Amino acid sequence: MSDQYKLYGYRWVVLAVFMFINLTIQMLWIAYAPITGPAAAFYGVSDWWIGLLAMTFMIAFIPLSIPVSWVIDTYGFRLAVSIGAVLMAVFGVLRGLAGANYNLVLWSTVGIAVAQPFLLNAWTTVPAKWFPVDFRATAVGLVTLANLVGTALGMVLTPVLIESMSIPGVQLLYGGITAFSSVLFLLLVREEPPTPACPPGQETRALMLDGLKHALKIKPFWLYLVISFIGLGIFNGINTWVENIIRPRGFTPTDAGTLGALMIAGGLVGAVVLPTLSDKLHKRQPFLMLAFAGAIPGLLGLTFAASEWLLFGSAVLLGFFLVSAMPIGMQYAAEITYPTPEGTSNGLIQLFGQGAVVFVSIMEAMKSSDGSFTPSLLLAVGLLVVSTGLITQMKDPQ
Repeated sequence: MSDQYKLYGYRWVVLAVFMFINLTIQMLWIAYAPITGPAAAFYGVSDWWIGLLAMTFMIAFIPLSIPVSWVIDTYGFRLAVSIGAVLMAVFGVLRGLAGANYNLVLWSTVGIAVAQPFLLNAWTTVPAKWFPVDFRATAVGLVTLANLVGTALGMVLTPVLIESMSIPGVQLLYGGITAFSSVLFLLLVREEPPTPACPPGQETRALMLDGLKHALKIKPFWLYLVISFIGLGIFNGINTWVENIIRPRGFTPTDAGTLGALMIAGGLVGAVVLPTLSDKLHKRQPFLMLAFAGAIPGLLGLTFAASEWLLFGSAVLLGFFLVSAMPIGMQYAAEITYPTPEGTSNGLIQLFGQGAVVFVSIMEAMKSSDGSFTPSLLLAVGLLVVSTGLITQMKDPQ
């Protein structure tokens, strides 16, 4: 190893704490989704107002993404993520202290949502400061894994906890865990190691204007932005309305939590298996097509399943294919937009993904008079078919 650059064991502390803080904010995001019905009754509002608590995160991300990326690029990730950490800790605890006051819960959620871009947009910056170039994609994958685990924990634990605790009590517990993760970040994380973790020229710079302009001139990149909008819209929509989707068929909030967790569990397996095969064969486009086409049977099962085994099996199948599309697509985007920095292409993908809040709103608006989400789920199936067709126009880079 050269005297000019060196790998430090402390990089694992930095990555672990960053993963933990990303995990906890996902718990705050999804905490109301599996208990939409009970929460609506507790606060005296409609299901839509409970769904808005999850949608707020996506809405806030859209105007804040580029300014927050500028803060990270200009002042460093430690200051930026610290801002997000303090915001989510303070408002996470406040949401737990809000009692039955829905307005205070909503405004506290807005505060947490403002914090989220400070965490998500640093995903590529943290590995760039602490890890060599040949491990950065893996490090970003580990942060993605932490996000998914946080979502799964929020899905599974919330319906179980409200059987013995009040809804504000559960939120206060989550807020306390979040505050703990924030304190760990403030105390333990450093901006960069004493010496660089890579040779000169391999540092990552985020959101360079020239790179942004270059990426937006590439047709396959635009096609991927469209299919990522569809894929993340379906994923976020199902997670947001999970309890409402299965309630008309007689399933419980606990079933909703299990469904959400199994979908993410399938996604965790898929996000390891399919990207690994994609790397081994040096192919992206065929695996993107497999991911979107493979998700169709799972979504159809989720739409019509009347038994637990079919519902949960469909959730695993849907998660396996739909979630695995993201890491493959992120790498595809980085390759076809070269020399645009990964942070730029990934940031645009995140921005389009959060913009999928439009589809989340449409899902609720399309539900039938008996509360069924079948019309919007069939629309989602159609969009997966369209996405598969678009992928045929996305050729692998030479």
